[in-house]
Amino acid sequence: MTDDTPNPASKSHGRLSISASFKPRDLMADMRLKGAWTAKIVTLFPDAFPGVLGLSLTGKALDMGLWALETIDLRPFGVGKHRNVDDTPAGGGAGMVLRPDVVGAALDQAAIGTPVERERWPVLYMSPRGKRFDQAMARRLAGAEGMTILCGRFEGVDQRVLDHYGIEEVSVGDFVLTGGEIAAQIVLDATVRLIPQVLGNAASTEDESFSSGLLEYPQYTRPAEWEGREIPAVLTSGHHGEIEKWRRAESEKITRERRPDLWDAHLASLPPEKPKRQRRKADPGTEDA
Repeated sequence: MTDDTPNPASKSHGRLSISASFKPRDLMADMRLKGAWTAKIVTLFPDAFPGVLGLSLTGKALDMGLWALETIDLRPFGVGKHRNVDDTPAGGGAGMVLRPDVVGAALDQAAIGTPVERERWPVLYMSPRGKRFDQAMARRLAGAEGMTILCGRFEGVDQRVLDHYGIEEVSVGDFVLTGGEIAAQIVLDATVRLIPQVLGNAASTEDESFSSGLLEYPQYTRPAEWEGREIPAVLTSGHHGEIEKWRRAESEKITRERRPDLWDAHLASLPPEKPKRQRRKADPGTEDA
C-alpha cells in the first residue's frame, strides 16, 4: 500500500464490517459483553481473521459476545511513501526482518486499554523457537482477561521488540510456517473453547486428550455395526463403572503406545504408592481365636 493508494473497500463477515485503518478492527464491538475475554492480533493480513474462528461454536460464541477479536494492521504503521514494514537483516543474510519502530507502534496501539501485568494480559509472538504450546498453556491464557498475539512474517521480528515489550515466544510445533496467522488461530481456537459457556458443556473439555495428562479413549456412535466392525460391547452394556474402567484403560494404552513422553510424565505425576502394611506375627504360644 502507498500513500496514493485508496483504502480498500470494506468487506463483510456476517454482521462484521471489516476495513483497514490505524484503529484496531474490533470484529464484535456492538455485541461484546462487558468483561468478555478479548484477543488482539497484530498482523500484516487482518483479513485472515476470524477465519475458521468465525465458524461453529467459536463463531457462535463470537457472535454472542462471549469473546471478542480485534485485528491491528501492521501496514498503516509502515514508514515512508510505501509504508515499508521490514528491512534487511543486520549483519547480512537472506530475507527481511520486521522493523522495531513499526512493530512497536502497532503494539502500543494494541496495548491501549489493556492491563500492564502479563499474567492478566499475555503478549505472545508466534515463533518456531518459542515454548511449545500445550493444553496447560491454553488454560492459562483462557484464565487471563485477554491477550495480544504478534504474527511474524519474513525472517521474523527485530529482537529488540521482543525484549522491550517482554513478549512470550510460543511455538505450535517443530516446523516453519510462512507467517504467524495460522499458528495464532490454532492458539486462539484451543484457548477460546475453554472460556466458560463457549462449548456449552464443560464436561467436553474435561474428558478430552491432554486434560488429564493422557490421550483420549476411542469414541463410537451409531450404527452398532459398520463394515463388519462392532461397537465394543462394554459401551452398550449400561454398566457405567465398567465403561469408565474401559475408557481409562484405553487412554492409558493409547498414551503408552503413541506418546511415551506423556506416559512417563503421567507416571511421574502419580503419588508414590504407600508400602503395604506387614501383618504382625502372632506371638508364640497364642492361638487364633
